[in-house]
Amino acid sequence: MNLHRRWLSLGFALLLAGCAGLGTSTSATSSNTTLIKPDAVTRTALAPTGTLRVGVYPGSPTSLVRNPKTGDAAGVALKLGEALGQRLGTPVQVVEFNRLALVLDALKAGTLDFTFTNATEARARDMDFTAPLIQLELGYLVPPASRISQVAEVDRAGVRVGVSQGSSSQTALARDFKSASLHPAASLQQAQAILRQGQIDAFATNKGILFEMASELPDYRVQDGRWGLENLAIVVPQGRSAAASYLRQFAQEVRASGLLQSIITRTGLRGTAQAN
Repeated sequence: MNLHRRWLSLGFALLLAGCAGLGTSTSATSSNTTLIKPDAVTRTALAPTGTLRVGVYPGSPTSLVRNPKTGDAAGVALKLGEALGQRLGTPVQVVEFNRLALVLDALKAGTLDFTFTNATEARARDMDFTAPLIQLELGYLVPPASRISQVAEVDRAGVRVGVSQGSSSQTALARDFKSASLHPAASLQQAQAILRQGQIDAFATNKGILFEMASELPDYRVQDGRWGLENLAIVVPQGRSAAASYLRQFAQEVRASGLLQSIITRTGLRGTAQAN
């Protein structure tokens, strides 16, 4: 079994075993995970240029957000990338794009080395994932005067739903919607603008992003309930099989040590799925 299939299988096996609430733990696990020291082969596999190139996009706590008062940057992809670079002993170059689809394109092209995003079967054909580390609810953000009161009311004739262009939400809702229409936005900033202008009736993505958008849109609300789940994992380009064991252990270590929960807390990520 090749690398991307093996890693994806690990992730979905974990989900089937019950991974709801992956990102909600408030303390480190009891296991003592000690990360092995990377050798030269591992460093070359994960950072072939000698610098770990970390891909991010703004507006998502799972990727990159900035404190509006201080300008300080946070985000799960950003901080996990920095942590991996520190453990590898390599410099980290943060490469910012205006939407996730462009990050993934660069990852597939091999011009990026690392990011953190939703693990899907379609994406696993072109890149390699660890097992999921965070599970987020998918939902809708609606304006103050919206007549849409629950998730089930969205898929109706005449309802216009915004999505990020090239996102997994666009793919999923294009498949599932029977009546509502989809309106792709080139960035989260554009999505916020067209929602303000009344060009769409709701915006769909994970609730981490929705709550971040709502903080800048007074009286807009993230609806209760969910229309799906995202299972977020570390992702690297295909062909890095020499580092598979090390990266898998790194993913385990950031959870067991409490580092992941610390990043989640500092980033202000909300919308993690609750355990059943």
